[in-house]
Parts: sequence; structure tokens; C-alpha cells
Amino acid sequence: MSLTSAEHPFAEFIKILGKGKKGSRDLTQDEAYRAMQMILADQVQEIQLGAFLMLMRIKEETREELAGFVQAARDSIGCNNRPTLADLDWSSYAGKRRHLPWFLLSTLLLAENGIKVFMHGAGGHTEGRLYTEKALETLKISPANSIAEAEQQLAATNFSYLSLQHICSPLYEMINLRPVMGLRSPVHTLVRLLNPFNAQHSIQGIFHPSYRQVHQNAALLLNQPHMAVLKGEGGETERNPDVECLVQSVHNGELIDETWPALFARRHMKAEQLDPQQLIQVWQGEVDDEFAQATVIGTAAIALQLLGKAESQQQAHQLAEQFWLNRNLNRFS
Repeated sequence: MSLTSAEHPFAEFIKILGKGKKGSRDLTQDEAYRAMQMILADQVQEIQLGAFLMLMRIKEETREELAGFVQAARDSIGCNNRPTLADLDWSSYAGKRRHLPWFLLSTLLLAENGIKVFMHGAGGHTEGRLYTEKALETLKISPANSIAEAEQQLAATNFSYLSLQHICSPLYEMINLRPVMGLRSPVHTLVRLLNPFNAQHSIQGIFHPSYRQVHQNAALLLNQPHMAVLKGEGGETERNPDVECLVQSVHNGELIDETWPALFARRHMKAEQLDPQQLIQVWQGEVDDEFAQATVIGTAAIALQLLGKAESQQQAHQLAEQFWLNRNLNRFS
């Protein structure tokens, strides 16, 4: 008489996703929550995790699945008990390949003008990209090494960057499976909506346009008061001034779509190489780069409207221009 091994509890979720074209279905929000809860509690075998992530990758996550994943992650890191210390949550996970991360100067403009910006990200999971952590080294801005240090930096300078490694190490380990799998996974999506400091406003950049609406609707399910998502340059939260930019947002339960126009009639050539030192040179006025300046101002304008600092695109753009003209040129001296 042979003994039959009991089925692993996580097998339930793999079966839901992997029963084939006719038998498989999407996870409910509760199922997605329970699945991610088990993953983050290390109650899943490695082979199960790989199968689950790739099955999700093939079909792409729904808004309910994404909301369930995010809520499980937020519960895992204790977000619900954390005070709201940031005005704006800014995710940075893609890295830049064609242009420098000009959005960093946008966040510093906001911080100079009293807006507390908390940025989180992870670098190094895709070869050939310049990640935020590396660019911050050039700007001589030290990343925080803990939630507590991030709180201190926000209080002192209105800006802090904290790696996902110090927020949720299991998610950090999963996002770094990219070179092993050869593909992104749902983790790359959910971390953008993590909002560890419960900021009332959050902004995200994506690369694939189809994910814009998934982010928007997941934020609605998560009761995020104010959130905006855009197809950012390279997948970062950065407006490309050469093309029109559709911003899809949530404001107190209302879904809003708004298109920001291109700022130039013709596209600019990408830089031959990415030299982070140019971030400082443009800020200090040593280099006149119309694409960089338009990117910084244009990205800041979208954030300012999201934050309710301006009632229209025109007002937001004018305010961002004013911030730029009045910036502290000696910041990096």
C-alpha cells in the first residue's frame, strides 16, 4: 500500500493559474492576498515560487490580483501602523538606458520647496541601466539604510531614498530574479504601489502602456487617496517632453485621465553615453540642455498638479518653472 503525500497549501494557487486555456482563471483579490502572504512568510518552495511568478507573467496581473499582492506586502512590512511622514511617494525601479534620470532633479525641486518626497527602488536587476542609487552617489545624496533613517532624512531635507532591500527583503530578492528568469515578474509591478510611508499622494512610472490602467484601478481598490501613473521615459516616473503624456490618476475615488502635450515639435537624439555628472552641470547652469530642463520642469509639473498645488496644467507648469528659476544653484558645491 503506497502512501500519498498531502498537497502543499500553495499548490491551490498554481492550479488556479495553470490549468490550461479552459481550466485556468484569474485569482480573486483575496486569493492573491493569501498567495503573496504565504510567499512573504517563506511558506513556499522555490520551485513553486518560480512557477507562480512565470504563470502570472504569461497572463499578466489583473487589478484585483495587483491590489491583493500590494495589500499583503503592506501588511507584511507594517505600513498600517506607520505615520504619514511623506507628502509624495515616488517609486523608482526601472533604471535609465537612453537618457539620464532627470526626474531626480524634479524631486529635489519639490523638496527645496517644502514637499517631502520619499523615493524607493531597487537597482542592478537589469544589465545596462543606470539606477537611481548610482545616480544619487554622483549627487552626493546618501540613501537611507533603514526606515528610521529615512524618517530622519525626510525631516531634515524633505527627501529620502530607501532601497527595497531595507523595506522588504523577500520582495528585493524576488525582483533580483530577473536575470535568472530572463523576464520581469508581478513583483516589478506591485513594488511601485507599495507606498511604505502611507503618503496621501503617490506617483508611478511604467513602460508598457497597458499597465497604466491596472495601476490606476488597483490604487482605487487600495483606497489610495491620490495616485497618478504615466508611461515614463524608460519606465521611470519621468515625463518625456518629446511626446504627449497620458496621466491616469485616482482622486478620492474618482478615476481621471488627462493628456499633457508634447513640449517640442521634434524629438531629440538620445545621448551617446550617460554621464551622471551632467545632472549637476544642468542644475548649476553650466550646461544648457533644453531636453533636460523641459524634462525636469515637466515632470515636476505633473507632481505639483497631483499634489493639488495647481488647478491646471498651465498653472502647474508655471509653478515648476518658477521653482527651477529660483533653485539653489550652489546645492552641489
